Amino acid sequence: MAEGKNYARDMTSGPIVRELVVYALPLIVGNLFQQLYNTVDSLVVGNFVSMQALAAVGSTAAIINMLVLFFNGISIGAGAVISRFFGARDDNGLHRSIETTIGLTAVLSVLFTLIGYFSVPYTLRFMSTPEDVLADAALYLHIYYLGFAGLFFYNIGSAIMRAVGDTRRPLYFLIFTSILNVFLDLYFVLILHRAIDGVAYATVISQGISAVLVMAVLTRSAENYRVTWHDVRIERDLSKKILGLGFPIGLQQSITAFSNVFVQGYINVHGSSVMAGWSIYTRTDQFVFLPITSMSQSATTFVSQNMGAGRYDRAKRGTVRAVQAAWVVTAAISACVFAVAPGLARLFTSEPEAVRFGTEFLRLNLPLFILTGTNHTLAGGLRGLGNARDPMVIFLIGQVLLRQIYLFVVTKFIDEPWVVASSFPFGWAVTCVMMYFCYRNTIRRVGELERKSE
Repeated sequence: MAEGKNYARDMTSGPIVRELVVYALPLIVGNLFQQLYNTVDSLVVGNFVSMQALAAVGSTAAIINMLVLFFNGISIGAGAVISRFFGARDDNGLHRSIETTIGLTAVLSVLFTLIGYFSVPYTLRFMSTPEDVLADAALYLHIYYLGFAGLFFYNIGSAIMRAVGDTRRPLYFLIFTSILNVFLDLYFVLILHRAIDGVAYATVISQGISAVLVMAVLTRSAENYRVTWHDVRIERDLSKKILGLGFPIGLQQSITAFSNVFVQGYINVHGSSVMAGWSIYTRTDQFVFLPITSMSQSATTFVSQNMGAGRYDRAKRGTVRAVQAAWVVTAAISACVFAVAPGLARLFTSEPEAVRFGTEFLRLNLPLFILTGTNHTLAGGLRGLGNARDPMVIFLIGQVLLRQIYLFVVTKFIDEPWVVASSFPFGWAVTCVMMYFCYRNTIRRVGELERKSE
């Protein structure tokens, strides 16, 4: 990488679709490699350890996501604040917001590591984890939580870069460490003859290296978004802005993940074959979800920068174009995965029942993924407009409360695994309707404020 090269991207001018896509593409590839961390863990233990180990790794996803997604919400909030200062060309505000973000990350890394590590036995029991996978799941979680600081600092460093339009360098680091994780997984399991602890150590090491790389680049940068460590502090006013946007996002995502712990509990009662099939589904659907999360982040940054620059009409058009792009890409990927679902399931395990359940779960939900694409992209646009509270409330109602009510009621009459999977598209559909009307109302209110300020 050439020293001094400016990787930032100003999204306040140029064709809207091009700006959204150019920003989102590296995110899609980066998120793809991000998912490879845990997916490779599942592939390695499923093929070289045991089906119980696959079930153990898969069952930990909902628990890990509770804390990871909460912090991810904080990073999205920080990115939105940083994008506003960048779009407004306010170098002082940009610098202060970055240093406050780093300070918050240090505090939250310690807090979340302690919470995660010491809550392991309670959360596993809460999910009714079967005895034949309990010890493996606990071991994997304990090791994984010890590496939280690396994961958090990589994510926040990437969020800072993305806030100024730089999606390429976080991608380079993620590709490198994801490939490293593959080799380390195989090294620990096949050469050192470790089991589930080996893949956990491989993930922690890889994530730690990615954090060192991204923070080193931000520290050495000559640009206005560099990290100056002796200036790191937690400023009250900026913390309120960051947490005001990030906390609702993180709370919504973590509570949704927590509700998936209940969903995992409904799955666990059907035994390890269904658990392994559910693990196949959750690992695979995360890849289908990649363009959705990427376009949502693209919409947030695009809208934030343009609102900071006073370009309201362009910000509004950007959200619409982002939703349309999410539809096209999600439909194409869902169709491809639907067609090859059995083959994908067999990549994780050769156990016929696990493959059957994994295929069934995928083919039930894939045709309706376009609904969740609409939800998350509209939510991204709303956050860019400064409205993080309403999307949080909508997601909590549609994808937590109503989903749990659906599961509680329907499973009383039909106690089958497919009923558990069907709770996801049910929640997506309800959320989609509410999010659409929320977006319309927010656009109307913001438009009125913009006209009054002219």
